Parts: sequence; structure tokens; C-alpha cells
Amino acid sequence: MSDIAELLAIMARLRDPDGGCPWDLQQDFASIAPYTIEEAYEVADAIDRGDMADLKDELGDLLLQVVFHARMAEESGAFAFGDVVAAICDKMVRRHPHVFAAGTADAAGDSAAVLRNWDAIKRAERDARGETDTSALAGISRGLPEWQRAVKLQHRAAKVGFDWPDPAPVLDKLHEEIDEVRVEFDAVAADPGDAAARDRLEDELGDVLFVCANLARHAKVDVGSALRRANAKFERRFRAMEAMAAADGGLAGQSLDAQDRYWVRAKLAERKES
Repeated sequence: MSDIAELLAIMARLRDPDGGCPWDLQQDFASIAPYTIEEAYEVADAIDRGDMADLKDELGDLLLQVVFHARMAEESGAFAFGDVVAAICDKMVRRHPHVFAAGTADAAGDSAAVLRNWDAIKRAERDARGETDTSALAGISRGLPEWQRAVKLQHRAAKVGFDWPDPAPVLDKLHEEIDEVRVEFDAVAADPGDAAARDRLEDELGDVLFVCANLARHAKVDVGSALRRANAKFERRFRAMEAMAAADGGLAGQSLDAQDRYWVRAKLAERKES
């Protein structure tokens, strides 16, 4: 507790109107929220890379975000860091009765039963708060990254049986949506000023992304992790292309065919190394 007390004291000092940090003093919940999201992704990246030293640092950065929000809330009289800790402690005990209370031994040792019990407790909590939304989709945060929200929506729908039985029809649907995207691309190309065509194109592209998220769910692949790997692969190969092209004056100004030949070389070199 002495460690967290020191961090709380540091944040209080940074937010002190009398001699605190001008930048920290200018911030509010909305301006800090993007940093909070960014730090969560930094944590995920460190985990993906298996870098424990970096994970320690990134977890500290994420903890700082919690402390920052709690400090601003305390200044406004809403709540303090201790209230945040008390609330999550209460929630974890309440949602794990198979560990902390009697009467739900069927969940012990069975992760599926634990999840079912967790969902039931969450529904009871929403009822206790007087929430009237009884949809299977109730309670899914609108603040999630959209790809993550898509997966959660699909997962909730699947719980009541609205789901394809296996990946095959999902792949068929993906091909169907891609064909529809082609149609809308042609419509936009025919009349670039057609706002309705651009809206339809955006809708169809959204459908493709939604189906891709569903395909990842069926494959039990995390969409964020898969996209991070794809980004890392692209960055790795593109940097290799730049290194190869340096002797020829760099990539800029070369034709797409010439650049593509560097891309193929980078892929082949990567495969040889693996």
C-alpha cells in the first residue's frame, strides 16, 4: 500500500494548482481517455511480444491512467481512488460466489459454469439498478473499439442460437459481402459525387469487417491480436523493402511493379529465415 500511496501523492502533486504541472492541470476525463485506451493496447503489445520488462513498465503506465482519472474525480467530489478499489473488490467477491460464498459449488472447477453464473449475476445487477433493457445485447459498452464490440454482439446473439453452426457459411457470407462491395465501388467510380453511393459503400465495407470479426470468432482467434500480427508483418516486410531499395535511391519514385518486386524479395527472405 505504501507504493500506491506514493503514486497517489505524485499525482496529487502534479494536479496541485499551486506549483503543479501545467499540462496535467489542463487535462480532463475526455482528454485523458485516449491515453488510457492507448496504454491498454501497449500492455497487449508487450504481452504479444513476451517482453516482461516492458510489460511491467506498460502496466505502470496503465495504472497511472487509473490514478489520473481517480484524482480528477476526487477533485470534483465524485469519488476517490479508494472508492475505485472498494468497488472492484466488492464486484469481484459478488461475482465469484463459488469462491467466496456457499451455494454455487457447481461452478467450482468448471469455467463454463463460472461464465454462466457471471452472466446471471451481471443481469441481476442490471435489474437491481432498474435497467429496463431486456435484450440479449443489453449491457455491451458503446465505448469499446468497434471490432471488439462486433465480436461481443455476435457472441451474445449466439447465446440464444442466432449463429452459424461452423465457419463454412461465414466464409460464404464473406464472399457475398465482398461482391456487394465491388458493386458499390463501381457505383462510386461511375459518379464520385454520388453521396448515396458513398454511404452504401461504407455500409458494405462495414458488413465485410463485421463478417471478418465473426469469422475470427468462429476460429477462436482474437481480432485485435490477429490485426496486430498483420500490422507487425506489414511493417517488418516494408522496412525490409526500404533497406533493399536504399541502394537504388529508395522506394519513392519507383513504379508499383518495381516496389512489388522488393515486397516479394522481402517475403522470400523472411521465409528463408524462418
